[in-house]
Amino acid sequence: MTTATQPNTNVRQAGTKRRLKIWFCIVALFMAWSTFKMVSQVGQQVEANKKLAAVQSQINDATKQVNDLKLQVERLNDKEYIGQKAQKDLGMLNQGEKQIIPVR
Repeated sequence: MTTATQPNTNVRQAGTKRRLKIWFCIVALFMAWSTFKMVSQVGQQVEANKKLAAVQSQINDATKQVNDLKLQVERLNDKEYIGQKAQKDLGMLNQGEKQIIPVR
């Protein structure tokens, strides 16, 4: 009777080994797929971070430009600044002033 049970246990062990191999292959394939996905997502994240940095730089430049324009508008609303600008850029004079031209 012992000989009848041993072939049965060998068949069971072979079936168990086969199932373990199949299970290991499935797990290995899943791990390979998940690793591939992780690597590709890291690449996409790096690209997204580069785009974000570029957009942040553009936003900072635009904000600086807006602030400079606001300052210029504020200055142009000041009569004293307009007078100084007219004297410097256009050579205009206030009433009663005489222009001195250097001779070389």
